[in-house]
Amino acid sequence: MTSHIAPVKLYLTVFIALLVLLAVTVAASYVPLGRFNVVIGLMIAITKTFLVMLFFMHVSYSGRLVWVYVGVGFFWLAILLALTMADFLTRWWPPFLGR
Repeated sequence: MTSHIAPVKLYLTVFIALLVLLAVTVAASYVPLGRFNVVIGLMIAITKTFLVMLFFMHVSYSGRLVWVYVGVGFFWLAILLALTMADFLTRWWPPFLGR
């Protein structure tokens, strides 16, 4: 089995990008944006996740089958988040009493 050897410069660049995104996350938590704080935090977290997944987990150098598994994993995560949000957004509804 052949493996791809990435240069150290790439790893350092990704590491610095992760540190910058960490600083942006901390800075964004102090800016009062209302409901958009969560959205910005999630977008930064997704970006960091993709950086780690693509370069440190070597997904970008893998075959199509690994990409299929990654896609299925994100599809399953989307299902779980959709069901969780559906439950969370309907918690305030009054209960059905059946009258």
